Amino acid sequence: MLGEPSKYSCIPEVFVRIRFADSALDIAARRVFRCGHEVHLSPKAFDMLTLLMERRGRVVAKKDLLDLIWPNVFVSDASLARVVTELRQVLGDNPRNPAIIRTVHGYGYEFKAEVTEEESTTGENSSASAAVTCLLISHDRVFPLADGEQLAGRDPVLSIWLNSPKVSWRHARLVVRGPSTTIEDLGSKNGTYVNGIRITQPSDVQSGDEVRIGPFRLMLRLADTPSRTETETP
Repeated sequence: MLGEPSKYSCIPEVFVRIRFADSALDIAARRVFRCGHEVHLSPKAFDMLTLLMERRGRVVAKKDLLDLIWPNVFVSDASLARVVTELRQVLGDNPRNPAIIRTVHGYGYEFKAEVTEEESTTGENSSASAAVTCLLISHDRVFPLADGEQLAGRDPVLSIWLNSPKVSWRHARLVVRGPSTTIEDLGSKNGTYVNGIRITQPSDVQSGDEVRIGPFRLMLRLADTPSRTETETP
């Protein structure tokens, strides 16, 4: 009868999360996680990651990727390369020694990481972002930080990847313990600064403090502390 509750309505919906390297993919919800934290991918990057994963174990030609990701639209190989670069940056995949996406020069790309699948239900608390304690915010990126140790530097596999020749390969270490955060310079060439002062030993960082690493200026905020809305001038 129309409007009658289904006898199956109390059965929780099952979701499949696909794990690879230090990341996970929820295709149905279009969500991506790395090191337990949700990360952002553009729609095209998400589509490409899903497509390569579904065809893992074989090389997918550039032409097929272009036809499937940009149907009925003419785009160049450069657009494809930009999406691959985005994926590698977000997933921490080193292009010189890739563990996730392999480039087959002149032909296409292959998803090479080992994959495992796990099921979760709507009744389970599966939100990885709940573990985030604070945020490190630049003008164009947000790095979620959970309890524990995180490294910042030019190495693409790091959770705080700062791509600049003025940043050392492994530049600084941040240690988060609940609301307390410390930062330590790892002998970098150009130093690490907190509120404009170069640090020489592990130093406390408070919410609202500015951290400078090379050309990057980042502000630390507690995850549950919203920033103030600015008033727009007519």
